[in-house]
Amino acid sequence: MYPLPNLHRAPGTAAPPQEEVDPSLQALESRQEEILKRLYELKSAVDGLSKMIQTPDADFDVTNIIQTDEFSPLSTNGADLDLMLGKDYGALKDVVINANPSLPPLSLLVIHSLLCERYKILSAVHTHSSVKSVPENLLKCFGEQTKKQPRHEYQLGFTLIWKDVPKPQMKFSIQTMCPIEGEGNIARFLFSLFGQKYNAVTSTLIDSWVDTAIFQLKEGSSKERGAVLRSMNAALGKSPWLVGSELTLADVVAWSVLQQTGTASSAPANVQKWMKSCENLAPFSSVMKLLK
Repeated sequence: MYPLPNLHRAPGTAAPPQEEVDPSLQALESRQEEILKRLYELKSAVDGLSKMIQTPDADFDVTNIIQTDEFSPLSTNGADLDLMLGKDYGALKDVVINANPSLPPLSLLVIHSLLCERYKILSAVHTHSSVKSVPENLLKCFGEQTKKQPRHEYQLGFTLIWKDVPKPQMKFSIQTMCPIEGEGNIARFLFSLFGQKYNAVTSTLIDSWVDTAIFQLKEGSSKERGAVLRSMNAALGKSPWLVGSELTLADVVAWSVLQQTGTASSAPANVQKWMKSCENLAPFSSVMKLLK
């Protein structure tokens, strides 16, 4: 054992010289203090994450962000297509979509109807030589098209070609733009023409639901579909639409996939209620007629 220091020193006597501290020992102590400080900060962070994960209302803050986002109804005046798509000296902007009639891209038909409520659209349906026959209802999926105005008076051309393709393909401004493939990607492009503005959280949730609908609900296993339907049911228990209080692209794509896969009838209660809300809107009800 080390001897205890003499705490009682006679008056007038000099204090014993202090031992010099080894610089390496000082450095070691400083490193220990820094490590302890970092460990404490790490523990605080882990405790915070643990609390967030274990709390049932962990998504409360995100819900608030969604609810306070600024939604504008789709029925309001149209955005400036020249600003979004580029000014083309007044020429008609043409969207051309190739789709397989064996699996009609219902979401694109719904969006077409929504766009017709906003813009003057010149619509047309054609059949490619790679397809032997197309059901009559698909040939008339845009209704009876009667050209009443000169071509240049329309704001957007929307041409659907029934063709033997593995997945839907879209071309816009054919000379300058590569084709867009996949129903989800085309739907994103078309829906952007409404000029909707969302914050980062809402935009991410919408994209997430679109991908989930396409890759899990439509192309996934029965187990994956069941998991998606449960997630949808939970989300629709908190709000009337999948993302917040207004219809978004997430609702259009998810509804369309449920119809395509034939799983609509077996969906849980909140999903069934939401589907009826969709079908009460004219663009959805008009597409429903194509399925009969």
